[in-house]
Amino acid sequence: MTVEHVMAALVGCGVHNALIDVDGPEVPILDGSAAPFVCAILANGLQQLADPVIALRVLRPVEVSRGTAWARLTPHDGLQIEFGIEFEDAAIGVQKKVLTMSHGSFVRELSNSRTFCRKSDVDQMRANGFALGGTLENAVVVDGDKVLSPGGLRHADEAVRHKMLDALGDLGLAGRPILGHYQGLKAGHALTNELLRRVFADQANYDLIECNTETTALLLGTGVHWTEIPQVA
Repeated sequence: MTVEHVMAALVGCGVHNALIDVDGPEVPILDGSAAPFVCAILANGLQQLADPVIALRVLRPVEVSRGTAWARLTPHDGLQIEFGIEFEDAAIGVQKKVLTMSHGSFVRELSNSRTFCRKSDVDQMRANGFALGGTLENAVVVDGDKVLSPGGLRHADEAVRHKMLDALGDLGLAGRPILGHYQGLKAGHALTNELLRRVFADQANYDLIECNTETTALLLGTGVHWTEIPQVA
């Protein structure tokens, strides 16, 4: 369970082939971001394989929705992620962001953004016996207009950046680098997963291409170095 942060780290670092052993029911939360995984991956380095990289190229718009939440994939040369969130809590509010995910954008812009929640949600989960290992050190906890986590936010728009991180991890379940424009509004893991299933349901929605030098240059992780990881508290 909760594989999205390590999946985002793999995709963002350009890892296309990996075996991961998890000793327990879920991936460790660590600091609530993907930065610890990114640090470990880049510190150890990647091994170049002889097999070519096969990417999934989106050929036509595909969209799914639930109520006011929606997610879509449309054709694009590389991978672009666009996301919007709307929360009543003033500490989060309405946030929107779009990033072209090439040349190390994930590592520099998203990797250290932490998962977030409202204090009322934490209280309710703990009352029901969940999130007992959660602390103010592994998530951004907000209460109205206040950020309760020590040190405050790492980015003014850390919340939407983390939703983009999550979306990237969810898209990683496609099993191949994606060439397309992902847009999400109030979308969660289930909706993005449903979007991928909708893409795969019709061969006319996508094509699998062998990446040449030009296409490879657009993929996540190309040219990334560990020194580009933002400093975290």
